[in-house]
Amino acid sequence: MAAEIHSRPQSRRPVLLSKIEGHQDAVSAALLIPKEDGVITAGEDRTIRVWLKRDSGQYWPSIYHTMASPCSAMAYHHDSRRIFVGQDNGAIMEFHISEDFNKMNFVKTYPAHQNRVSAITFCLASEWLISTGHDKYDHETQHAFVGDYSGQITLLKLEQNTCSVITTLKGHEGSITSLWWDPVQRLLFSGASDHSIIMWDIGGRKGRTLLLQGHHDKVQAICYIQLTRQLVSCSADGGIAVWNMDISREEAPQWLESDSCQKCEQPFFWNIKQMWDTKTIGLRQHHCRKCGQAVCGKCSTKRSSYPIMGFEFQVRVCDSCFESIKDEDRTSLATFHEGKHNISHMSMDISRGLMVTCGSDRIVKIWDMTPVVGCSLATGFSSR
Repeated sequence: MAAEIHSRPQSRRPVLLSKIEGHQDAVSAALLIPKEDGVITAGEDRTIRVWLKRDSGQYWPSIYHTMASPCSAMAYHHDSRRIFVGQDNGAIMEFHISEDFNKMNFVKTYPAHQNRVSAITFCLASEWLISTGHDKYDHETQHAFVGDYSGQITLLKLEQNTCSVITTLKGHEGSITSLWWDPVQRLLFSGASDHSIIMWDIGGRKGRTLLLQGHHDKVQAICYIQLTRQLVSCSADGGIAVWNMDISREEAPQWLESDSCQKCEQPFFWNIKQMWDTKTIGLRQHHCRKCGQAVCGKCSTKRSSYPIMGFEFQVRVCDSCFESIKDEDRTSLATFHEGKHNISHMSMDISRGLMVTCGSDRIVKIWDMTPVVGCSLATGFSSR
């Protein structure tokens, strides 16, 4: 279970509205049906299900379809009522749902990949179905962002018959697990197995801008709410974080390299010459997270959180930087909550302030996020 950060009283929490149980294996994806009291789920048990809320307040499957292989990814386009389901065998199946959500017709199979499909994006305007690893697609500029297991993000330009690489983004130390694209500010948010989130300034072409560290496990899903300038992230240990992005934050410095401590000038253990000249034993190299300088352990004995730079946990800082950090600088700029189940996938209906989470525990949870993100939007599902 994830530990909560109690840097200030947590008075506003996500409100659990409903739990859906019925899958026989891990739930790979869950999507809220826009303008409806319903959820679409796809699971490792090879089923895709449409759940509708009944008068009793419980969710019951309206449609149940068994696939040939475990379901690994899903996309739904409400206006055209089309569902695309990716499978472990690399195939993508397209279905059409009736207006009353009581019938699902098979349309087509796309033999897309040689192995597990991990993400699907559908663009109705160009009739493009994009499937790959964890990706995001900008429909206006026809650019796609693709994250891979090395921690690298590749920016692609997609045209009618060609695909070209524009640039690559490097900053994570673990595989990319989730991406979110904000077309208004042209910001890309990436979550990874290194427990961190990076905000990339794509529009300003500045590369990496902010590093956010507040999760104890890999970041499985992220969603940026443009209206309130908040970022919602979920991790594998059930942690749910809401980051305040409507403030001026500081970019974490690049780590400096040196053969000796940049504070006391004692040599590091690979600096054979200085060790010989001074007849001393080399020290291990560390880095101050606030200034980025290469320092030894004796010059960085302190730990501190520094939320304005994205460090919600206590991290190593040099002694001089520790003295410069004021008590108010340690005030958290995010709220942390416990989802109380493994979260492998999350999606939000921002217009209603609703979030759905699912994971390997086979449970789907629907949350009211308005107490946390502060939306003044209508909440809850309409009555059927």
